[in-house]
Amino acid sequence: MDRALYIAMSGAKQNTLGQSAHANNLANASTTGFRSDYTQSRSMGVFGDYFPTRAYAMTERPASDYRMGPLIETGRDMDVAIEGAGWFAVVGPEGEEAYTRAGDLSVDPDGRLINGSGQQLIGDGGPVVLPEFESIEISRAGIVTIQPLGENPVAVAEPVQLKLVNPDVQELEKGEDGLFRFRDPAVTVAQPDPDITLTNRFVEGSNVNAVQELTDLIALNRQYEMQVKLMKRVDENTSATTQLLSSQ
Repeated sequence: MDRALYIAMSGAKQNTLGQSAHANNLANASTTGFRSDYTQSRSMGVFGDYFPTRAYAMTERPASDYRMGPLIETGRDMDVAIEGAGWFAVVGPEGEEAYTRAGDLSVDPDGRLINGSGQQLIGDGGPVVLPEFESIEISRAGIVTIQPLGENPVAVAEPVQLKLVNPDVQELEKGEDGLFRFRDPAVTVAQPDPDITLTNRFVEGSNVNAVQELTDLIALNRQYEMQVKLMKRVDENTSATTQLLSSQ
């Protein structure tokens, strides 16, 4: 009986992990530039000399969905979306270079050019910090040009080129913070790609299919209920067996 109980318990646990992944996708259905995660389940044999016939369920996240999300017109001068493949380079939580598709840009009180998640963008000279300005313009090539505060209208500060990269997506993986980095720890920085172009006054929406995610959540919830019922049945059978043996 213990075999069936532990197999059912393992299945219920993995169903819960699968539900968490799909719930995270669903929660980010309106997050700018979000890439949804795939999930899959497979059987995993128990390693060892005494359990060659036992197999448990295992849920894993093999990859993210790199398909482009819908373009949403905002009319904001600082909103930009990457056309086709490519990434914005930003500063990660540990100061490392990371990549995102979020182009809902703004400037914080310290002059840092950030996206909607507060991540500072990287330019050709490092993290982008801008002086106070009267106006700002971002070209389709990712060049940021400002008119400094109080300067003559024809005067412009030195332009800043945003770092736009396009590494092979097979070399990238998404972290828990939603940013993408290289799978190989030895590779930390991607080279700029001058062929990437931006669309102004648009942002890229999430590529999450809300209907599909909700359907998958319902299916996983039913599987979870089935595993719980199996555990209850095993417990009932164990109690009946114990009662039968004690009466003899």
